[in-house]
Amino acid sequence: MIFVRMLITRLVLAADRFRQWSIAQFVLLLLTILKLFPADMAINFMDRVARWIGPKTGRHKLTLINLRNAFPEKSDAEIEAIALESWGNMGRLAAEYVFLDQLFDFDPARAEPGRVEVSGIPLFLELRDNPRPFIVFTAHSGNFEMLPVAGSAFGLDVTVLFRPPNNPYLADRVFEFRKERMGNLVPSHAGSSFALARQLERGGGVGVLVDQKFRKGLKTKFFAQDVQTNPLLAKLVRQFNCEVYPARCIRLPGNRFRLELEPAVEIPRRADGSVDVTATAQMLNDKVESWVREYPGQWLWYHDRWHIKRSL
Repeated sequence: MIFVRMLITRLVLAADRFRQWSIAQFVLLLLTILKLFPADMAINFMDRVARWIGPKTGRHKLTLINLRNAFPEKSDAEIEAIALESWGNMGRLAAEYVFLDQLFDFDPARAEPGRVEVSGIPLFLELRDNPRPFIVFTAHSGNFEMLPVAGSAFGLDVTVLFRPPNNPYLADRVFEFRKERMGNLVPSHAGSSFALARQLERGGGVGVLVDQKFRKGLKTKFFAQDVQTNPLLAKLVRQFNCEVYPARCIRLPGNRFRLELEPAVEIPRRADGSVDVTATAQMLNDKVESWVREYPGQWLWYHDRWHIKRSL
């Protein structure tokens, strides 16, 4: 009986590995085919494909619920339009992985903007020329992958925390791709906070995404709804007393992008001067919410940020 259970377990695991391998091969084949076409054509094509496939997936229901909860004042037609734009954004992200070297044409020494323009150049240069510990935070908006590429282009010493794809076969390829273009990378896992702390201790910079789903975080609000927020950034600030800079990527018409590095934010503190960790986490949510409200179709609404999926 035990042998049968072990055999069934191994078969189930093998079937799951084969499923993930098959998905990875299909995705990689699709991206390889896309590279045969001009960048704009491939990106626009993936936008249309994602807008067609997205509403047919189970995640579309979650997307619509998230949008209705976030924007109760919007009509069903407006909600559906944002959802479709968000799916198109996902398709564009997939295609832009293939063409990232070609798309990122920003040169700090060039006066005229190309496909990528940068706002906050003096801040980039000041951080480069006056090295010190700092944290840059962003969200899953626009093509957020371009921000660490920009940091590398300016010669900043930044270690980026990222969450690998759940598919292990895709995760390996994505990591290699990112590593070549984005500098130091730390996959999100139990020991990642120590790697970021060592980077700050050395006087370098850290980049983090702050709008990810987190199961055991601080109780905060996002779009007036309860969420749990990762306290990592606030705790790093408390430990190293470093500056914190917001940064984002905005999609522009014609497959162009604007990268924005904003001035350092003021960290909430308690009466004794210590960092207020919960208030800092809420401040991050408020900043991300302001970005999302400005360009709602450029955020990834299919994410279960509010833990809604378990009740569907």
